[in-house]
Amino acid sequence: MQQIAYLLGGIFGLLAIVLGAFGSHLLKKKWSKDILDSFEIGVKYQMYHALFLVLLGSTLTFNSISSTLSVIFAILGIFLFSGSIYGICSLKSRELPVKFLGPITPLGGLCLLLSWLFFLLAVL
Repeated sequence: MQQIAYLLGGIFGLLAIVLGAFGSHLLKKKWSKDILDSFEIGVKYQMYHALFLVLLGSTLTFNSISSTLSVIFAILGIFLFSGSIYGICSLKSRELPVKFLGPITPLGGLCLLLSWLFFLLAVL
């Protein structure tokens, strides 16, 4: 699990930098400020939690279920929270319906909260 935390932390961090640059340079000319602001929130949370995954890999011993669940929920949370925000922004920019993605964002946020909760349980 430690290797997974490091690997996905690195991949998510790399992608956050790429998406942030993409958003601030290429999409700035095509998307409204509101859509770009939402996109930036997805990028920020992705980077925060990429770093959190690296922290998890370096601090936890993974001899408890709490450690493992912390990593699993962080990965799910990044996919669901940031991924749904990227999808919503992409669809909104093309004036397509986004209702089906709306409930996924708070579910991703819940996963991120659970990841932090299980981290706290693992270190206590």
